[in-house]
Amino acid sequence: MVRAFSIAHGPMSRRTFLRGAGVALSLPLLDAMRLPVAAENSHDIPRRMVAIETNMGILPQFFFPERPGHDYELTPYLKKLAAHRNQFTVFSGTSHPGVTGAHSAEKCFLTGTPHPERGGFRNWISLDQYAAELIGNRTRYPSLVLAMTSEGNMTLSFTRSGAPISAERSPKKLFHRLFVQGKPDEVAANLEALRQGRSLLDFVGEQSRRLNRSLSRGDQQRMDQYFTAVRDLEQRLASSESWEHKPKPVVAAQPPEDIDDGREFVRKTRLMFDVIKLALETDSTRLVSLFIDTTVIHNITHHGNRPEVLDELRRHEEGQFDALGVFLSSLASTPEEDQSLLDRTMVLYGTCMGSANSHSNLNLPVLLAGGGFKHGQHLAFDPLNNYPLTNLFVSMLQRLGIEAGEFSTGKGTFRGLEMA
Repeated sequence: MVRAFSIAHGPMSRRTFLRGAGVALSLPLLDAMRLPVAAENSHDIPRRMVAIETNMGILPQFFFPERPGHDYELTPYLKKLAAHRNQFTVFSGTSHPGVTGAHSAEKCFLTGTPHPERGGFRNWISLDQYAAELIGNRTRYPSLVLAMTSEGNMTLSFTRSGAPISAERSPKKLFHRLFVQGKPDEVAANLEALRQGRSLLDFVGEQSRRLNRSLSRGDQQRMDQYFTAVRDLEQRLASSESWEHKPKPVVAAQPPEDIDDGREFVRKTRLMFDVIKLALETDSTRLVSLFIDTTVIHNITHHGNRPEVLDELRRHEEGQFDALGVFLSSLASTPEEDQSLLDRTMVLYGTCMGSANSHSNLNLPVLLAGGGFKHGQHLAFDPLNNYPLTNLFVSMLQRLGIEAGEFSTGKGTFRGLEMA
């Protein structure tokens, strides 16, 4: 039952008001907090981003080239991507400033929030969700939050308040969500749920206006900002409702069959890559995060430089780069007007630890493929005094058409990386 509320003497918190309204409503991003999106041309070129983290490190000796620049020699792992040498840039000597805590850092790969190992840690918004707030309404799904994990709620994506966003772990369920049209009664149920959400916001707005009459001028200004946020959320709900009326895209591919064995994380990743490619190709979304959980090989990441253990770990990691190479090839072979899907899709691939053996969070193995940058190079920075990887996120946001001057601890664009 909805309860009316009265105004008591003394200070009243936001929580008190929301409790009085009988709802739990998080304040969305206010317009004043938003950075402008660059004006769109009459012909909008879709720009996309896929961000991928593998959480158990990558053996640095098989990843990092020795020479910087364009004439570097491909390392064993990068040879798996040789067909796309001129379509990716590999980085060394980069990390997230202040992000420590070994495995704890995996939750900060797309946020850059320092010191996740400390008590009371609160994450920041992730790169994909920051972008989704600004450009996510252009597609049916503002973003896809995915994970390759057998258990737990591991994710790369976090809200503006730092709350983790639950990830879809099943390629089969993701396929159905993207491409299988719901029955009429299911569509009707979804529409009714959206309308109920809008009705709830209408009620909160009416209660807020009653409260507003008795507030000070400063509080009234803050409530005006709150109204703006509610209207923004209403517009998002209206956008979602309009997508429910539109049929989902039809694809020739068949739904994949899920793999339950956690040891088959490479095969599982390939299945997810296949569905991601279809999502991008049909413009169902332009923003994807993928957490690849390789905990099943955790023990051998502590190899102690034993040759037989290193060989086993290398085989697993080479399988991951094989899967990445196939994914890049599938994007590169998919035309979109006069370009390819890879030309318009940034693919960020990396890990939260520079060395899983020593639990170091410095000198992270990371590369960026596609997306309309001048690639084909190794950008090398100081391996001890690392260059901020979060600066790369600023460059990526700008490539999406977002006029961002900073993000997280990144205070400028990434040095040496230019747009094509």
